[in-house]
Amino acid sequence: MLVGAAAGIVPRRHQQAAVRAETLELALPTVAVVVPSPGKAASSLALPAEIRPWLDAPIYARASGYLKRRWVDIGTTVTNGQLLAEIDAPELERDLERARAELAQAEAALALAKTTAERWNELLRSKHVSAQEAAEKQADYQLKAASVEAVKATVRRLADLLAFTHVTAPFDGVITARNTDVGELIAAGGEKELFRLAQTRQLRVYVRVPQSLARAVVPGQTAQMTIPEMPGRVFPATVVRTSGAMSADSRTLLTELEVDNEKGEILAGSFAQVSFDGAKLEVPLTLPANTLLFRADGPQVGVVLAGGKVALRSVRLGRDFGSVVEILAGVTPADRVILNPPDSLIDGAMVRVAEAAMAE
Repeated sequence: MLVGAAAGIVPRRHQQAAVRAETLELALPTVAVVVPSPGKAASSLALPAEIRPWLDAPIYARASGYLKRRWVDIGTTVTNGQLLAEIDAPELERDLERARAELAQAEAALALAKTTAERWNELLRSKHVSAQEAAEKQADYQLKAASVEAVKATVRRLADLLAFTHVTAPFDGVITARNTDVGELIAAGGEKELFRLAQTRQLRVYVRVPQSLARAVVPGQTAQMTIPEMPGRVFPATVVRTSGAMSADSRTLLTELEVDNEKGEILAGSFAQVSFDGAKLEVPLTLPANTLLFRADGPQVGVVLAGGKVALRSVRLGRDFGSVVEILAGVTPADRVILNPPDSLIDGAMVRVAEAAMAE
């Protein structure tokens, strides 16, 4: 009989323990969870760009006068040192002639002063003149020598100015603007440029990269440039340098690229689009908007840990897309975040995860 009684008691105890465990499990609130997912990243980083010449310089006059001849016009290809225009400057020519005459006069006076100083030195040795008189003649000779050097400097300056009546190209390029014509009065150092010269065999492409994407662009990185007026054409480009600082006005990073234009197909000054190759953007995680709890400590989410324990975590929000919100900090891709958390949810609470309802 004892054996029979023991055989009946043991199953009942196991049944009671199972019922107790099931009751405790059913007493826990059941929650659905979701895991954070990365936001959508653009397949390529395409930004508007401005194409500029490799070199671009205005040509001004250094000599005053009337434009005598011009040898180039817009679109003319020129080489370094090629004559662009001639300026007629008769006043400058007369000034140079007068300076050369003054130089001849000063050199004659110098020769006389030299001869006089040498003779007075001989007379000083024979004691026919005083040392004071000989010193005066020597000082006069040195004064005449200095005058000659001063006049020579004036001659060189006027000769250099006269050479500026021949306006030449400072480098190889194309004339992109002409703002003068034959017979026009030219003022040296004036604000009006005569020509504008651009070198377009290589081009500089400037792009303003937004702050959120600035870290994805580095020198040496390759890029693809397209021009709306040339559909289907792609021009390779290379990042040369960046400004190294964000613009305070637009919060963008000025980036310069280099593009080869040996065939002259690309017109400087054009608008373009640049797509950066291999731009690795940091894509933030996203969560459904109904996972957020807004409390005094800021936005929070409930994360289910191992064993069903809840941990409340503060999160930093990014952009709000309506049903989905960017999470900049606070969760990881492996976290299980509670959907539709109740306002009474506290840190350390125990919950049961509805596995069938877990969002993929």
